Amino acid sequence: MTVAALWIILGLIVIVAIGFIVSYNRFVSQRQLIKDAWANIDTELRRRYDLIPNLVETVKGYASHEREVFEEVARTRSMAAGATGTPAAQAAAEGPFMAALGKLFAVAEAYPDLKANQNFLALQTELSNTEDRLQTARRFYNANVREFNTRVGQFPSSVIAGMFHFEPAEFFEIPDAIREAGPPQVDFSTPAGGTVVPPAPAAPEVSETPPAPPAPPAG
Repeated sequence: MTVAALWIILGLIVIVAIGFIVSYNRFVSQRQLIKDAWANIDTELRRRYDLIPNLVETVKGYASHEREVFEEVARTRSMAAGATGTPAAQAAAEGPFMAALGKLFAVAEAYPDLKANQNFLALQTELSNTEDRLQTARRFYNANVREFNTRVGQFPSSVIAGMFHFEPAEFFEIPDAIREAGPPQVDFSTPAGGTVVPPAPAAPEVSETPPAPPAPPAG
């Protein structure tokens, strides 16, 4: 074997080694980026969980009889806040919680006087902003997961993924019904002039049977 051939073989080995190192380092960077993206989602989820108790207490002041709704919100919030683990497990816990939160806002819609409660309006605005940030963080996370998983399955990067146990990451997918409904919204629209018009009183019930004639006087 000539010296030139040895240099060629050595050059190929160096190129393969460099490609190997670059691909491995990219996997490490992508995995860390996914962790950071998930941390952003977790931050927004915790912020939303922290807003709910104050929101519930505010609604209670107007609808204290809706005990079942309040208990369901508290129970599902506790389950969602305690769902530590995989993104799939967190998403599964988010479904019941968001459904309960929707019921809470449905209750709130029945009480227009809440419009005058500045605390409720501030909480509702902050919750809506949190939902927007959460959806942005979710899209960013899923985009990074998609790119990472594509490399895990493609050759030749799949070889390195197999050698160093880079497993596909999980997407964070909100249940379809929850995602299509969007973040909870409350409509506090009032008639022109900003005055809430009370419902008209019900008309008195009129009997279709004519009254009986008076009895003739005795004697």
